[in-house]
Amino acid sequence: MLQELIDIRKYYENSGSASRRLILDDISISINIGDAFAIVGPSGSGKSTLLNIMGTLDNPTSGIVMFKDVEVNSRNEKELANIRNRHIGFVFQKHYLLPQLNLLENVLIPVIPQKDKVRVKAANIRAKNLLESVGLADKIHQLPGQLSVGECQRAAVVRALINEPELLLADEPTGSLDHDSALQLGELLLKIKKDYEVAIIVVTHSMELASSMNNIYKLINGKLIRN
Repeated sequence: MLQELIDIRKYYENSGSASRRLILDDISISINIGDAFAIVGPSGSGKSTLLNIMGTLDNPTSGIVMFKDVEVNSRNEKELANIRNRHIGFVFQKHYLLPQLNLLENVLIPVIPQKDKVRVKAANIRAKNLLESVGLADKIHQLPGQLSVGECQRAAVVRALINEPELLLADEPTGSLDHDSALQLGELLLKIKKDYEVAIIVVTHSMELASSMNNIYKLINGKLIRN
């Protein structure tokens, strides 16, 4: 098993009040390599919060988060950063490419902390191969401002894959794209799942994207319900 969430609860404190607001209510889910899940639900239902807990960017109020048989709740920030860097890739609604760097340099940003020259060299080759696989081989020396939004988002997906993660988390990855680009990105995510043997969790408002995943979960009133 790649990741397991057990009885996850998340509360947020209400500003100026002693009361708390329950966002996630006793959520349990298991994720294996090759899974492709979509999580849908109304705005403010806690979808991004759940994704952040999966990605170790946020802590639950209670419950257990396991990753590759390791309980991550008790890990310090340095250990969590290592887990994120080596095992988890993130794709967001905005591509967050640095405008002053070309496409290849942007993709290689997650490799910067590594001091192993062999791994860095291998990452450079991998970056070029990945960019070619998503149709961007002729764009690697261009700046983000010279590319379409769809091309930038594809590059962001490549960046998320550069360290060969087992888990890819995507938060509204098609939210800023037009219909055709959104379809292309959805197809790309499924191709990645097949070609690179990763688990993909997508938070989305798009039922078209959600329906392309193997499983759909709805997050309503704090509960995660399989569709």
